[in-house]
Parts: sequence; C-alpha cells; structure tokens
Amino acid sequence: MFEYLIFLAISTATFALFSLGLNLQWGFTGLINFGHIAFMTLGAYTTVLLTLKGIPILLSAIVGSIVAALLGLVIGFATLRLREDYLGIVTIGVGELIRLVVNNQELPVGNTWISGAFGVQSYPIPLATTPNLFFRVVMMALLTLLLGVTVFSLWRWINSTRVASGTEAVTKKTSKQEFASRLSVSLVLGLLAVIVYISGIVTLYNYIPKAGLMVVALLVLAFVFWRLEMLVRSPWGRVLKAIREDEEIPKALGKNVFWYKLQSLMLGGAIAGIAGAFFAWQLSAVYPDNFQPQLTFDAWIMVILGGSGNNIGTILGAVIFFAYDAITRELLPKIIPLDEARLGAFRIMVIGLILMVLMIWRPQGILGKKEELTLGK
Repeated sequence: MFEYLIFLAISTATFALFSLGLNLQWGFTGLINFGHIAFMTLGAYTTVLLTLKGIPILLSAIVGSIVAALLGLVIGFATLRLREDYLGIVTIGVGELIRLVVNNQELPVGNTWISGAFGVQSYPIPLATTPNLFFRVVMMALLTLLLGVTVFSLWRWINSTRVASGTEAVTKKTSKQEFASRLSVSLVLGLLAVIVYISGIVTLYNYIPKAGLMVVALLVLAFVFWRLEMLVRSPWGRVLKAIREDEEIPKALGKNVFWYKLQSLMLGGAIAGIAGAFFAWQLSAVYPDNFQPQLTFDAWIMVILGGSGNNIGTILGAVIFFAYDAITRELLPKIIPLDEARLGAFRIMVIGLILMVLMIWRPQGILGKKEELTLGK
C-alpha cells in the first residue's frame, strides 16, 4: 500500500510540474500550446542519455531543462507572431514531430547507438542505492519541514481571504464563498499531505528507491511553485497578465510583447523539461510511445480543473486527476462488469462528462476567477 501511495505522489508531483509550465504559458500569458509534451520528451531523453555518458544526474537534469527551454526559443521565433488558433496547430505538430524523430532516430546509449524505437533502459536514477541512516534521517527531516511549510502556507492562504473581506472591493457574499472554497481545498490538500508524509516516513525508514525520488520530486515542486508565485506577482507577471487580457495595451505602454511571450514559452518549457526527467526516473525505462499527445491534454485537464492562472489550482487539478485515476482503476472493475478495454473507455467518458459539467457550472475552474478566463474573450 505504501509503495502505491509513493508511486501516486511521484506521479502527481511530476504532472503538477508539467502542468505548472502549461499554466504559465496559457493561464498567465494566453499562449495556446497543444504540443507541451515536446518539452517533456526532450527533458527526459536529454537527462537519461547524458547520465549514461557519465554526467552527474543533477547536471543532466539541468541540461535537459535548458534544452527544453531552447526548444521553446525555436518554437517561439517560428510561431508567436501567429494567431492563437494557428499557434495551437503548430505546437501540436511540433510535439508529434519530436516524438517521431526520437522513434526513428538512432540514439547514443552508452558507447553504442541503438534505434530509438527500442527505448532506453538501465540508466541511473536518483537515490537508487540505500543511503546510510544519517542521510535517511536528513530526508525524513526535509519531508517533515515540507509538511510544515505546506500546512503553514495553506493556513496563510485561508487567512488571506478574511483579510480581503475587510476591503470595500470584495462583497461579503463573495468573501464567504471564497473562504469556504479555500477551506475545503486546504482540508483536502492538508489531509493528502499527511497521508503522503506518513507513507514517506515509513518507506524512508524501510528504504525503497522510489521514496528518495518522491522526496526530491516534492522538494523540486515546492521550489518551482514558490518561485513561480513570486514571478507572477512581480511586475513581469503583471505584464504577462496584461498580454493575456489585451496585448495591444502593453504594446502601447512600450513593452516588448514578443519578448515577454518568448520568455513565458521558454520558462514553461524548462519546467516541463524538469518534469520529463522525473517522468523518466519513475518509469526506469523510456520509449517514444510514453510521450503521446494524450499527456498534453491530461495537463490541460489539470489546469482547467483547478483554474487557469492559479498555481495552487493547477496542483489541485493534478491531485484530483490522479485521485480519480487511482480510485476508478481500483473500484470500477468491482462495480461495472466490463473488460479492461471498455472500462478504460468508460473512465475517459466520465472524465469528459465531469469537464462538461464543470464548464457549465464553473467555467473558470475550481479556484479560477471568471474575470481571468483566457479563452472566450
């Protein structure tokens, strides 16, 4: 049970990172990117191929994120002057192009070259060997610190609603709804954080390699979330929001809109590249078919569920997505007598139905703001 919870925690952290990159591009800047998987693919393959060449894992992951950012630079110069719908078409084409190139290209694995279709296996993974007791205690302490910071941040996030309710700009009814929404989300995230914490402590003491990977993934997610929150609240982030609303206004104020869009695309791509490294480390073997376009649209589901333009909402969307996946995977076969293929199709149909209801009831997502909707303006 604990091993499965660790697997879910790594998956959620990885795709929360992946979706945070997309949320920066779409939720904050208004860039429609249907080829986000291309950044994850480059990040994953660059990381594993460099580690097989003997380059340290940390440095390989950093280089992988830089390569993904450079792809954003190339895509940006080619597409950012296009209209939004054309931008979406071009990006989905680039995503498939990267996958097909990897599938048909020979890759330098160690001292030999192999066909990309055969995949890459047996590459180093962070903390794969059992560390000594002192290092395990350090990781437990970091996990405890992370839990404390999470609980404190959620409490401060709830409390900020009460502060806002005293201002004239917020009505009493809106303030109560916002407070109830934040309280519910905080309770869910706090409970899940405690469950993951207990699982992490147990599996770190009786060490399994994925427990160490989970600690690293959660630390990286926390760091990226913290820095993104600072960025989007800075003058740079306010320019991105202005571009999302109406790019003619920042142009009139003398802002280089193309350069800001390019920065957003590159930074979002770099974050997705880091997510690609964790995706590869969790799988322990990567194949081109692991990077299907479906993963991009899974990230879109997470962003839409949580609310575009809201980083906490994006993490919440990832949690809901994987909780739904785990629960239905375990419970549906006991309730509905369908074979595996039909059961998988049914689960996707239910996701579609949930999204349709959400779009009617709350088109801005669970934590999004209706006045900040990116599409439909």
